[in-house]
Amino acid sequence: MDSKIKVENPLVILHGDEMAQVAFERILDQFLHPRLDINLVEVDLTAENRLVTNGQAVVDAISALKQYGVGIKNAGMTVNRQQLDEMLARHPDIAEDDLDKLATKSPNGAIRKGIGGNITREDIEFRNLTSVRPDWVGRDIEVDTMDSGGLDFSYSELSEATGVAKVMFVGSSGDPMELHRRTLKKGDPWMLATNSLEDVKAWAHRFFQRALDEKRHIYLGLKDTVVPGYDGVMRAAIEEIYERDYREKVAAAGLDYHYELIDAQAARIVANPPEHALWGVPDNVSGMKLYKLVQQLKRYGLPERKAHVSISRMSAGGGDQYGSFNAPAAEDGIIKVVVDGEEKHARQVKTKDPILFMSNDRHAIKDWVKQVFRDASINKKEVYFGLKREFVPYDEVYSSIILEIRKELAALDTPPPSFMIMRPSRQLSKMICDPPRWGLYPAQNLDGDIFSDISAALGGSLATASSVIKSKDGTLLYEAPHGTAHDLYLRYLETEGKEANFNSSALIFAVANALETLAEREANDALADYSRKLKQALIDTVAQGTITGDLKGKTTDPAAENVVDMYGFLDAVEANIEA
Repeated sequence: MDSKIKVENPLVILHGDEMAQVAFERILDQFLHPRLDINLVEVDLTAENRLVTNGQAVVDAISALKQYGVGIKNAGMTVNRQQLDEMLARHPDIAEDDLDKLATKSPNGAIRKGIGGNITREDIEFRNLTSVRPDWVGRDIEVDTMDSGGLDFSYSELSEATGVAKVMFVGSSGDPMELHRRTLKKGDPWMLATNSLEDVKAWAHRFFQRALDEKRHIYLGLKDTVVPGYDGVMRAAIEEIYERDYREKVAAAGLDYHYELIDAQAARIVANPPEHALWGVPDNVSGMKLYKLVQQLKRYGLPERKAHVSISRMSAGGGDQYGSFNAPAAEDGIIKVVVDGEEKHARQVKTKDPILFMSNDRHAIKDWVKQVFRDASINKKEVYFGLKREFVPYDEVYSSIILEIRKELAALDTPPPSFMIMRPSRQLSKMICDPPRWGLYPAQNLDGDIFSDISAALGGSLATASSVIKSKDGTLLYEAPHGTAHDLYLRYLETEGKEANFNSSALIFAVANALETLAEREANDALADYSRKLKQALIDTVAQGTITGDLKGKTTDPAAENVVDMYGFLDAVEANIEA
């Protein structure tokens, strides 16, 4: 290009961590700075900066997105206890007790809530990638879950009026103590769940012993980064038992133990399953979904994937587990939910029992369902909702809103797209084992994480899917669905940058989508042309057989594959732009 393309509107850039950030900076230097005259509003969302600014970086990101309307977000770290301790050691002037939760928790939920956005994820339409189809029939994998406690034994209601909900605790003193409060509007769903830590420990012993008896590798899946006071408490108790009673036995039997966040682990086990495994998922709701999926895969295998899968994740309300109050009980006592002074539910808990109180926003749910129907209509997709409405009042609100919007659309002579409501376990199985040519699968926060990671992994890798957060006011935040690639980053550092193995496809696609949106909003033909060229160059590069290591053997012509590192891939994309 002889001159830079002038872009009138600013573009928000949210920086992240580790290998994803190395790739992101290279993409900006290679595809934006030399080609566009554009104002980039940059916010440092690294874990380190979120800590030292006490979460102000997250607030700044939300403000920038709401002001300018289009942004790109890179993957960022959600620190575990060890990583937090390491950061605090580097900053001895920071007192942990004084930190805002935005300083240490994942910024993703806060950003989605801040802009009122929901996530839509789908495969990038690479022409020559084949679906990952491991041999699943008869595979020796089992899922083990608890048969008590958790969300399956929760209590839920729909708020009868706008008011204040309080989580109260009565311990040995006999005096009620307020643990948490939040405002609920009429029709908002809320839920209280607890688990017995003693039951969790008993399950852990059975789980590890079963793995030894059946000579299976051990996998444990939870979401302790997002729900530390609930899943984190269970993980700590389970792994304490493993370290004390089973580590040596497991090693002596020649078996392995693996812990991973449940969404990432679900993707790994389904797309690249081990030969012999026992997969522990303590939460019985998620556990039963994954148990039924694995049983179906073992019986029928994975079908050839002939269609792109789209997932819409409800997140604008900031609710469900991701916006929950979760903490262990400080002592034996009674936990209560009181709404506007009226006690709605009470149950006994013991010391360290994990407690979770969650709710969602009915108005946000309605906005999301409208978005689902709108996206499905535009893209001619069938919609498959997963709800446990006949058993859980919390889910009934979703069902009633779906029917409410269907009536509203019918009154406007605008028929809704074809849709079905099914059990969440059936929804997951259909997405993986019986997908229609164009299906859209709406899911709540945690399910959405699990579904999207499984789908992306089966489609090639997490780097072969696109993701966008859409708000009803038109704010669009494009992102890659993958994480920071911690292991690849460690190798990058160890080799002083000589080994840069990372698939940057999803980040490139996010950049191209953001530029395309800016072009539409300011009727910028030159920018629209460049965004199309960038997307096409990405598609063409993979079609030519130039791929990164994660896609090796996953193209339609493995013999013609040219496996390159991150730099080689980006250079190949650039060459195709010029061509």
